[in-house]
Amino acid sequence: MADRRWMFLATLALALSACSTGGRSGFVPSADSQARHPETMHAVAITSPTPAPLLSQLLSPVVSGATNLLPVCAITNLVQASCGAIRRVDVLGILGSLLGGVQGYHPADLQSAYHLPSSTAGYGQTLGIVVAYDDPRAESDLATYRSKFGLRACTAANGCLRKIGQAGALPRADESWAQETSIDLDVASAICPNCRLLLVEADSTDIDDLAASVQTAVSNGATVVSNSYAAPEQPEAAQNDARWNHPGVPIVAGAGDSGYGVGWPAASTYVTAVGGTSLRRGLFGGFTESVWGATGSGCSAFISKPDWQTDRGCANRTVADVAAVADPNTGVAVYDSYFKSGNGGWLEYGGTSVSTVIVAGVYALAGNGRSIDDAQYLYEHARSLTDVRSGSDGNCGGSYLCTAVRGYDGPSGLGSPNGVGAF
Repeated sequence: MADRRWMFLATLALALSACSTGGRSGFVPSADSQARHPETMHAVAITSPTPAPLLSQLLSPVVSGATNLLPVCAITNLVQASCGAIRRVDVLGILGSLLGGVQGYHPADLQSAYHLPSSTAGYGQTLGIVVAYDDPRAESDLATYRSKFGLRACTAANGCLRKIGQAGALPRADESWAQETSIDLDVASAICPNCRLLLVEADSTDIDDLAASVQTAVSNGATVVSNSYAAPEQPEAAQNDARWNHPGVPIVAGAGDSGYGVGWPAASTYVTAVGGTSLRRGLFGGFTESVWGATGSGCSAFISKPDWQTDRGCANRTVADVAAVADPNTGVAVYDSYFKSGNGGWLEYGGTSVSTVIVAGVYALAGNGRSIDDAQYLYEHARSLTDVRSGSDGNCGGSYLCTAVRGYDGPSGLGSPNGVGAF
């Protein structure tokens, strides 16, 4: 019976694919820009609550023509930040629902892939999450996610979740950024279920408001701060660099989702810049990981090279420092009911929004934040990371600034988490 059900679902996928008129959004890299020989990661058993993530990867080639990858946020000027969220919309979500599953990687998958001590660490840590605008359903949506995957409740009443505004009152609601909020809270829960969560909602997407919200997070007890957004790097970056300097509190920022090129605040001297990878199940267990073709990377135009960064192809700050899964085709499960213009509920997301919160969560699990002022600790413990050696995020003449190589490279930095030893 089970074999017949899988055969039926595969046939249904073929039929839906043939009928679909959807396509990949323009910014999504072609298969040629993705890695052909991904490195094998951690050979560990995977315990996922449902077969939905495996189903997705088995049938991805079948339904690739029926897939849309949709950026969630947009910007209208150069001083605004765009959230690093990309929603995957395809027939595999329908198939997952038919199986009673949830599309995308689940907490057990992420914890296993990155060898994380999520069940025993994170106590006493407060993971600050900075977003723009209000998500009025943040607490109820988080409750649905955590309940689905057997994580303990995290609510305002039990002191686990706190939501505050940039400088007082909460800002207006926004359904695009509410999706970002759901991603951040859900992935933070997946990586560090024992962490307290501090959600700081900035008044706008203006980079000044977001920087002020980072200060609010630190002032309100955050031990790590996640920033899943990026703005175009501007000449004023060097003048504003000190705004991201919070000694003893790791500040983590996404490298962006537009391919080769540097965003802000990822280029700051004082942040850990996070790139993106594609994370796929190996045929014989474990995972393979390669550079995601739309992650940001490169050489800053304005920020001087920190002493702890020694690559020779960029005289200034190089982005990124570390990486984790961000490819929407190998995305994560998220619950968001405030997506009013679409079909809210269980959705699959990628983008450096995902990888940024993963890395922030790993910092929290390590519990070493009081000794962290920037990304230097990562460079001193690079051997504790998994080197990502394949894939590219653009055309830079084959340079390590956009192409994965052995050791350090721009798109994946020093590599991806392999436990908490590098953090």
